[in-house]
Amino acid sequence: MVSSYIEYGRLNDALNLFDKMPVRDTVMWNLMIKGCLDYGDLDMGLNLFDAMPERNVISWTTMVNGFLRVGRVELAEKLFREMPVKDIAAWNSMIHGYFSNGRVEDGMRLFEEMPSVNVISWTSVISGLDQHGRSEKALCLFCEMMDSGVRPTANTFSCVVTACANAYDLCFGGQIHGHVVKLGFGSDVYVTASLITFYANCKQMDDSCKVFDKKLHINVVVWTALLTGYSLNCQHQIVLKVFGDMLKMKVLPNQSSFTSALNSCSELEASDRGKEIHAMAIVLGLVTDAFVGNSLVVLYSKCGNVYAGLSIFKDIPKKNLVSWNTSIVGCAQHGCGMGALTLFSGMLRSGVDPDNITVTGLLSACSHSGMLEKGRRFYKYFFQYRSTEIKLEHYACMVDILGRSGKLEEAEELINNMKIKPNLSIWLSLLNGCRMHSNLEVAERTAENIFNLDPHCSAAYILLSNLYAFAGRWSDVARVRGNMKRMGIVKQTGSSWITLKGLKHTFLSGDRSHPLCKKICQKLEWLGEKLKEFGYVPDQRFALHDVEEEQKEAMLSYHSERLAIGFALISTMEGTTITVMKNLRVCGDCHSAIKLISKIVEREIVLRDSTRFHHFKDGVCSCGDYW
Repeated sequence: MVSSYIEYGRLNDALNLFDKMPVRDTVMWNLMIKGCLDYGDLDMGLNLFDAMPERNVISWTTMVNGFLRVGRVELAEKLFREMPVKDIAAWNSMIHGYFSNGRVEDGMRLFEEMPSVNVISWTSVISGLDQHGRSEKALCLFCEMMDSGVRPTANTFSCVVTACANAYDLCFGGQIHGHVVKLGFGSDVYVTASLITFYANCKQMDDSCKVFDKKLHINVVVWTALLTGYSLNCQHQIVLKVFGDMLKMKVLPNQSSFTSALNSCSELEASDRGKEIHAMAIVLGLVTDAFVGNSLVVLYSKCGNVYAGLSIFKDIPKKNLVSWNTSIVGCAQHGCGMGALTLFSGMLRSGVDPDNITVTGLLSACSHSGMLEKGRRFYKYFFQYRSTEIKLEHYACMVDILGRSGKLEEAEELINNMKIKPNLSIWLSLLNGCRMHSNLEVAERTAENIFNLDPHCSAAYILLSNLYAFAGRWSDVARVRGNMKRMGIVKQTGSSWITLKGLKHTFLSGDRSHPLCKKICQKLEWLGEKLKEFGYVPDQRFALHDVEEEQKEAMLSYHSERLAIGFALISTMEGTTITVMKNLRVCGDCHSAIKLISKIVEREIVLRDSTRFHHFKDGVCSCGDYW
């Protein structure tokens, strides 16, 4: 009866019944101690252990495991040393606990001190080394184990194959696969899953499929390994197909299955499919799982709906570091600077320590929201008061903050005084600041530094050329473009795309290849007339070509993002949000025009360019014209 109470989580009932028992043998004491530890009541477990009239090795080992499980390694060590008799299971528990708590050297030392070892001992050490980034050492240890005559188990092979995957050792992994088949472990679920992951890590998806296809699997672990493998190899359409096949086979997805599928939806920007998978996660009660929730936050943020992502975040009961970071970065990308700062305050109150990604997200939020002083304070807080290790991406963010705010000389001074050598990203951030504030003097110095690092950096040539064009210095534009042509440097083609019903529709500037081109152009002509009624005057400086004014106006009217918006207007229901993606930064004229278009058509238009999301609604952009 005590055992039944414990099994169903009724710990108090089990304790009450245990207290009333007239005779309690060691087995019953051990059962009650384990029950307390399994349900997190370490103090009660320790009280029972202290009260035991007679202990055996299982009693001691159970308490050692309890301390190790909650990270109290020193207490576990003390108890382990005091054990009157240690069997091999006790030694193995302590070794496993050391590795689980990151005490790798202590785990190795104890393994070497063991009077005798078995396959569990070897497997624990192999697995522990692999989990802590020492996969090559783990494989060497496996060879020692085989030489010593110890026969591996299915669990051993699963760990060794995983180590081969992490070491990207295709040759040795292939040999292990041969041993797996020879010793009859090929049908084991976890060995099969490890082999699928191993071949996927080594970019051999055909071999992963062969392992999977040898028998019709109905186990979620094997299906999830295949999903993860395709995701790892960026074959996201196949991930979603496999996920659908999995459901047809009536295999219920687990947290990892959902995470792989949702991550693929994010990469494909397939929000419609993501919503279907989200609904399924709700039905299965997995939507509040931290890993599934984090993937949903990324999906919605990446597909333009940061508020849906934040709603998911709020419903995650046990938020981890990734939960906070994905939400902070999502707010930063969408220009919700104050939202990112509010999240950071909540993160600190919850006791979660920020990491480098948190810092990058916060500085990026300050940059996209024009919060110069807050950016400066964060920079000082993390890198002076908290002594956080400053990385290149942090410098790049700070240069971006200063550059966007017009503090170009200060940004240049920061770069010149950096403790590490600046990379292209940092200099390009400064050059972009020069573009925003039309500062050719600093731009020319910055471009020279970029060309010293990479003489073929197309982005620098384009930014510099655009600066000259904006200033009307067409001879300098011709010189820069002549240099590009002579060096064989090709400008990245600007494109915009919109995904509808799972299909991606891509547009280039001036593109007339879409099947609905005629209707799109008619819609854009209608918009052009409406824009003029609202007082819109094309800013011909953004045409960036030395041509006649009529040509400039026509060029601006058919920029790729406007074509995508025109397509969306004729292809979607009135009132629905339009979401457009663009590979380059949106130009100033298109930004002004889209603000008015959102008012004319009474729709929210979400545009993601190369740096951030813009939410246009009722003639206003969420960026506050600061991008």
